[in-house]
Amino acid sequence: MDTALEQLAAAGSVAGMVVIVVCGVLVTAALMGAVRLGIGVRRRESAPPRRSEQPRLPDSGPVREEQTMREPNEVPRAAEGGERLTPHQLGNASTRPSGDQARRRWHPGSSGSFGSGGSGAK
Repeated sequence: MDTALEQLAAAGSVAGMVVIVVCGVLVTAALMGAVRLGIGVRRRESAPPRRSEQPRLPDSGPVREEQTMREPNEVPRAAEGGERLTPHQLGNASTRPSGDQARRRWHPGSSGSFGSGGSGAK
C-alpha cells in the first residue's frame, strides 16, 4: 500500500507542475494582451499639445497670490422665548473681510500647541 501512495504522490506532483506552468502561460498571455490593448488605446488618443499650443504668461507678468484676513459672520440668534433655529434657518457659515488686515503672529507664552491656552510650563 505504501508503494501505491508514493506513486499517487509522484503523479500528483507532476500534475501540479503542469497546472502551474499552464497558469503561468495564461497569465503571461493576459499581460501581453493588456499591453497590446493599452498601445491601441494610446494610438487612438489625441497627440499632446505642441510648444506653440501651451499657455502663455500674461503681459503683466505672473499672477501673485492675494491674502486677506477674514472673520466669521455672526450666528443668528433665536428670539427670546421663541422657537429654536434649525440648521436650515442658520444657512451656510460664511465669512467676511476683517477690518484688521494685519496678520496675527504667535507670541511666546500666548498659547500652546493645538490651542491649549498655555505654554505648558508651570
